[in-house]
Amino acid sequence: MSYTSLLVNICTVERDTPGAATDYGTPSENWAAHLTDEPCRIQAISGVEIVVGAKVVIANYKLFIGDVDITEQDRVVIGAVTYQVLLVSDRQDSSGVHHIECLMRTVR
Repeated sequence: MSYTSLLVNICTVERDTPGAATDYGTPSENWAAHLTDEPCRIQAISGVEIVVGAKVVIANYKLFIGDVDITEQDRVVIGAVTYQVLLVSDRQDSSGVHHIECLMRTVR
C-alpha cells in the first residue's frame, strides 16, 4: 500500500488575491483557486492550540497532502466545507519532502 492510496479526499487550495479597496483603504478578500483537484486526506483531531500572531487558535483538523505549494495564508475547500490553514509542516523522508501536514479549523 502506498502513501498516495491513503489520500481518499479531493480538495481545492484557495489563495487570497488582493481585491478592490474597501472604504477603509484595505484590499478586500478575493479567494481564488490556487490548486484544484488535489488528492488529500482530512482527519478530525482533538483541539490543538496554535499561536497565530497574538492569538491562540484551536485546530480541530489535520490535512495530509502531497508536496504542494500551500501556506498558512491559504484556505482549503473539501466538499462544501472551507477550512483555514493554521500551520503547515513538511514531513521528510530520505530524499526530501514526502508530504505536508496542515493543522486547520473550519471557517465560520
